[in-house]
Amino acid sequence: MPAPAPCPVAALMLAAGYSRRFGADKRRATLADGRSLLAASLALPCAALAEVWLVLRPDETPAGLDLPTGVRIVQDAASVQGMGHSLAAGARRLLAESPAQALAIFLADMPSIRRDSLDALLARADAERILLPSHGGRRGHPVLFGRRFWPQLAALSGDGGARPVIQGNPDAVQIIELDDPGVLQDIDTVEDWRRL
Repeated sequence: MPAPAPCPVAALMLAAGYSRRFGADKRRATLADGRSLLAASLALPCAALAEVWLVLRPDETPAGLDLPTGVRIVQDAASVQGMGHSLAAGARRLLAESPAQALAIFLADMPSIRRDSLDALLARADAERILLPSHGGRRGHPVLFGRRFWPQLAALSGDGGARPVIQGNPDAVQIIELDDPGVLQDIDTVEDWRRL
């Protein structure tokens, strides 16, 4: 008997922040391999998933960001009010336009997540679960939300991200411990960028 088909998963990358702690547009910061931080962060979801959505600032032109072909853009005026609004804007578009049954939330300043870590999460994805990657007991990204939780994501606001959805559905949450510090490593400051 053939193995069941994997759950179709879409990626939603949040890139609408203003990099205030970094002091400049960190998405354009150049890494040692010559790629921008945004391009390096997009590489994994673009390689692993057929459907990748990117939430950008409402006041910018995507053409100036040198994005991979096929990335779908979400722009919403409310995203300037915080991560919750960006998540909600993305979730609303996916609810309307995506056939996927789970959604992987990526951040645009996390380029070091390994492919085998994402594969471990994708193998467990389904429409009824929330999967939280963890390293050394600390929760990281990408977080996967089954389609059942997308309406709750679409109702988010403020700057707390998806925390209310995770806290409101404890029975659906599964923590996946991974041997990958990349699930925790984000670039918030110039010092973080230099260390990377």
